[in-house]
Amino acid sequence: MRALTLLLVAAVLLVVASSAFIVREDQQVIITQFGEPQGDPIVTPGIKFKLPFIQKAQVFDKRFLEWQGDAEELTTKDKVFIFVDVYARWRIADPLLFFQRLKDERGAQSRLDDILDGETRNAIARHNLLEVIRTSNRQPAADESNPEGDSFEEIQRGRDAIRAEILASSQPSATALGIEILDVRFRRINYSEKVEPSVFNRMISERQRIADRFRSEGQGEAARILGEMERELKRIQSEAYREAETIRGRADSEATSIYASAYDQSADSRSFYEFLKSMSTLEQTVDPDTLLMLSTDGDFYRYLESSRP
Repeated sequence: MRALTLLLVAAVLLVVASSAFIVREDQQVIITQFGEPQGDPIVTPGIKFKLPFIQKAQVFDKRFLEWQGDAEELTTKDKVFIFVDVYARWRIADPLLFFQRLKDERGAQSRLDDILDGETRNAIARHNLLEVIRTSNRQPAADESNPEGDSFEEIQRGRDAIRAEILASSQPSATALGIEILDVRFRRINYSEKVEPSVFNRMISERQRIADRFRSEGQGEAARILGEMERELKRIQSEAYREAETIRGRADSEATSIYASAYDQSADSRSFYEFLKSMSTLEQTVDPDTLLMLSTDGDFYRYLESSRP
């Protein structure tokens, strides 16, 4: 009797365990019976029940899910080969439709590969490279790479608009699968290996052009500085010469004034001054071996004659 009771209790527990299940806050559930959905999706959390053994609970995530595409080589409208790496965020918006069309997340990832990769390829092919890599028509600042502040070529849409275009064009196909695509982003955009050498050569040429411009500007600035230095040097020399001549003229004028003042003295003073000047001149022009012949009409003879007792 006791064994039968234990058997009945175990059977009841097994039935309860098979029929009851817990739905978490981040889950949504579809009840299936022999593989067919039964009733509406269960989207509220708590303890739920189903028919034991014949019904199963298909659990799906309510959170935002990640889709990561593979980097693909695509061609832009202006025939430039680039590698584009795209990622997206999506969620299961209609679990019943999702289950009917895709069964699980693995099937969803495969279908998103087809949808998003295809729409990305179409969007890139409809736009030039500048539209893909730029987002706005901002005015570049003058710097080492752009010393004159040259304007960028204007774009009509830009990367954000292309991203929104991919999202909008992908949404109908995703909605038909019970999926909502929340966002699409470019992870990376890079040149293809086929065009990288020409791109690098163009970059080298651009840098060389900038270097030549700096070198030319430096040579011009050096010539300007040297010219200013030469002009300033000549100005200083000219002013110094003018100042020297002014001083020399002032000195000559003062000397002349002194001479005139000396001659304007009394006769004795003037005679004494003339005598000293004559002696000084004689001392500078005559040595002991010189034979001096004096004229009786000369001042020097007159000075010597007047000095005799």
